[in-house]
Amino acid sequence: MQSTNSLNSEIYFDVNAYKKLEALVSTENYSKIFIFVDENTQIHCLKQFEKKNKLEDKFTLIVMPSGEEHKTISTCLKVWQKLSEEDADKKSLLINLGGGVVTDLGGFIASTFKRGIPFVNVPTSLLAMVDASIGGKTGVDFGNLKNQIGVVNLPELVIIDTEFLKTLPENHYNSGLAEMLKHGLIYNEKYWHQMTSFVAENIGDLDTLIYESITIKDKIVTQDPLENGLRKTLNYGHTLGHAIESLYLKQSESKTLLHGEAIAIGMILETYLSYKILDFPEEKLHNIKKAIQNLFGKVIIEKANFMAIIELLKFDKKNTYGNVNFVLLNNIGQTLLDCKVDNALILEAFEYNNQ
Repeated sequence: MQSTNSLNSEIYFDVNAYKKLEALVSTENYSKIFIFVDENTQIHCLKQFEKKNKLEDKFTLIVMPSGEEHKTISTCLKVWQKLSEEDADKKSLLINLGGGVVTDLGGFIASTFKRGIPFVNVPTSLLAMVDASIGGKTGVDFGNLKNQIGVVNLPELVIIDTEFLKTLPENHYNSGLAEMLKHGLIYNEKYWHQMTSFVAENIGDLDTLIYESITIKDKIVTQDPLENGLRKTLNYGHTLGHAIESLYLKQSESKTLLHGEAIAIGMILETYLSYKILDFPEEKLHNIKKAIQNLFGKVIIEKANFMAIIELLKFDKKNTYGNVNFVLLNNIGQTLLDCKVDNALILEAFEYNNQ
């Protein structure tokens, strides 16, 4: 597949991606190269990555523990310390090899170390390929609150190698499908139908669907890099989804939801809100709920957690002047920004999800 330009960054696919990385390293003559991984990608992806490029042993490896719970400032401190001990300077390169936690965290670390060093993202999960590694958002969680600390800063390039997907557990693979489904809902009804057909029947070319999903996000980000308007549409399903994800991170007795699993619930809830507030077509609402629950299963939200989730909405990054701002749909591919929603309707949405 051909490359995609994203503002001042470039996204390359498969063999061409490694050629581009080789050219970048040769041209820029970096003083030091660091590869940042978590424990899972160290085991499952690092050797494959090494085989496909000519870095050989000319890099220093930095490893973080796996899991969203380690996406913290504490982890950043340890990596900054490691970079300092290894004499990293402004001409050092950080290669982030991993899923969304690694690319988000690694991008933030690179953007803030010595006021910014160059970095490359090599997403190894489907979620990171179609979402986390594109658009320049970097950051860490603050307690159980998602992505509260961060900056927008673009990588030198993004390498998309779909061979890494063979290493993914099924639930992590499905987590990425949630973001691809979202791209269809906010941007293109034809793509939504292509995705639901792929999920239901396992047909079609996944590489092509990944490419189109990346293209959709890239078109949006290029028009609105700092999220003043259009880019907010990418938060569809995330207002309630992030609150649900944060609640599950906070409650140690609960099974932690992956990002895509939480966003999938958020899309059901926010499509219901779209139906109630903007007259989103009822039949499409039911079809969306069915498609999402067929993929992820039905996740019942306990009534005891309803108000706790609503309370967490006040930390959403899109909020302004004390208002919680939702992205809702007039129809598939037709979004409306900065919608205000009564708590009573959110409670109705929870009940709809649980039916």
